[in-house]
Amino acid sequence: MLAAVASTLRAADLAFGQLETTISARGDKVPNARLAMRAPPAMASAVRSAGISAMSFAGNHCLDYGYLALQDTIEHAAAAGIRLFGAGMNLETARAPVIVTVAGIRIALLAANAILPEGYAADAHTPGCAPLRAHTVYEQIEHDQPGTPARTRTFAHRADLTALIDSVRSARDQADQVLVSLHWGIHMVPVTLADYQIEVAHAVIDAGAQAVIGHHPHVLKGIEIYRGCPIFYSLGNFAIEQPHIWDPEIMRSASFSHLVSLNPSWTLERTYMLPPITRLTGIAKLVLAPPHPMQVRFVPAWIGDDSAPQLLQTSDGRFAEVQALLERSSNELGFDTRFSIDGSELLLHGAS
Repeated sequence: MLAAVASTLRAADLAFGQLETTISARGDKVPNARLAMRAPPAMASAVRSAGISAMSFAGNHCLDYGYLALQDTIEHAAAAGIRLFGAGMNLETARAPVIVTVAGIRIALLAANAILPEGYAADAHTPGCAPLRAHTVYEQIEHDQPGTPARTRTFAHRADLTALIDSVRSARDQADQVLVSLHWGIHMVPVTLADYQIEVAHAVIDAGAQAVIGHHPHVLKGIEIYRGCPIFYSLGNFAIEQPHIWDPEIMRSASFSHLVSLNPSWTLERTYMLPPITRLTGIAKLVLAPPHPMQVRFVPAWIGDDSAPQLLQTSDGRFAEVQALLERSSNELGFDTRFSIDGSELLLHGAS
């Protein structure tokens, strides 16, 4: 699945991503897993051979097969040479950074997860992921008009946000750069962000992080340059099987029917059953050359019928589709991010 992008990933001094699935042959599907994901142990070495050496495991599938599978995932990843962060056998390890040194630059990686099935958050003595809970309130738009639609407001759980900010500040004391990976947002809905995402992203950059890498919504969303630092609100899908591969019965479930209803373009085609917009993807590329400012790039890619990403050249019309989606999503959110083509990549610029 990673064959077409492996050479690009291997060329990086550090390539990291989000691990959506457990890697284990043990455990039982937990009752509250909507779509339980489990991959064989060989997946770890396959991912490492493709060039990825660090992965966030802070996500809504980390406990799909219980504590045994989470422990196996950590062990299989370590055996393959992949450093996991964002999940662990207790809250302290889940919140701990992974620190790597590349080209003489110390980089700290942190992760947290806002998409939390019951029991998936780690605590002092229980395995799970680093939590970033958020609260939802419904605000009546016209107070003198009972029954009219409400506005949805969200805000971060105070203790979780404080803990994440403290982790960023602590990591900043140990490293030259801090990158924060966040599993969050509204799935399958283009453009739209939840309030808490902007709140959290700005807070961690204010605390000293140099970039925020977001995922979970399965679609590319806008990119903000805040105080010179990039916030990728959602990188979309990349290399992940389609839902019916994990569970052939999933399409008969009520939760899946609701998921389909969120995206009007979802037609359940036989060859590629996710919405067409989920085919548009890419690789976030950060170029560090101190003392110069970080250079922010995006490498457009396309997901084929086999769920495998392929990099795009500017001569391919799909390259323009990816660029247009990122520009449109960023503009509709009010971000002043500008995109220019440089070779087969997009170069991102903030406000001048």
